Amino acid sequence: MGVDKITIKTGDKVTVEYEGTLDDGTVFDSSKRHDKALEFVVGAGQVIKGFDDAVVGMEKGDKKDITLQPSDAFGEHHPELIRTLPREKFPKEEIRSGMRFLLSLPDGRQMPAEIVEVTDETVAIDLNHPLSGKTLHFKVRVVDVSS
Repeated sequence: MGVDKITIKTGDKVTVEYEGTLDDGTVFDSSKRHDKALEFVVGAGQVIKGFDDAVVGMEKGDKKDITLQPSDAFGEHHPELIRTLPREKFPKEEIRSGMRFLLSLPDGRQMPAEIVEVTDETVAIDLNHPLSGKTLHFKVRVVDVSS
């Protein structure tokens, strides 16, 4: 007697191991880095849309290589999300281009930002997600599925 496999559908709770890389092979995230597999409910918006969509139809034990264009991942890079602010809005400590920080929003959420230019008078920050505009590649293995 065989065990029925559950084919993943919207609403299922899934556990996956994954590794995410950029076009140049740089690893930007992995379940190994977090020392645990990723658990999420398919279709609940807990992961990027393309990742959510890609696991539908897989079964426990399945492996899959996924390539996501920016539109299915973190979106395109938007130049209008680069803002210039007065230097005095920032701490007196040394700040430099390339530094990343979390910007607190009025509603309590936090948004990642990167300093892209510093002058004596101004600081330009990029509010785009660090992975915006990038094609993402994932190696995924389904560890568990429950309806």
